[in-house]
Amino acid sequence: MKTIIYPGSFDPITCGHFDLIQRAAKMTDSLIVAVLHNSNKKSYFSMQERVEMIKKCTENIPNVTVDSSEGLLVDYINRKGGKVILRGLRAVSDFEYELQYAMLNQRLDKSIEAIYLMTSSEYSFLSSSMVREIGSLGGDISGMVPDAICSYVKERLMQENNKDK
Repeated sequence: MKTIIYPGSFDPITCGHFDLIQRAAKMTDSLIVAVLHNSNKKSYFSMQERVEMIKKCTENIPNVTVDSSEGLLVDYINRKGGKVILRGLRAVSDFEYELQYAMLNQRLDKSIEAIYLMTSSEYSFLSSSMVREIGSLGGDISGMVPDAICSYVKERLMQENNKDK
């Protein structure tokens, strides 16, 4: 059984992330969406909230599981028995970062490969940070996050914004 691991912070999951999950799930026996802790980013949603949101979005995709980890990605991949990382590319600017990320992971474990999917054009502008900014300011984020979690994300972002005042 082939396993692909799609790591990310997913803070929150966007329609772009979900599109990649749906497409990648068709390419493998098992897709693990791994919510990772990124110490370089301030998380708006707890790791458990992010896991639950992704589970809700993917509940009808039988070969997708959702998990979380706080350690090195290569250690997580080895624990899960996968050797392939899925990453999405929105624009040329993503490529430089992703190339460095792939080379670093290969330095840590030469058996790990990275595959890339181009984001569908309708989501090429989209990022979790943009969703957080628009949503926390009361903007319409429908069509930016999956419908299954849109109202929850909007409400939580507004709560965060009100706490800061």
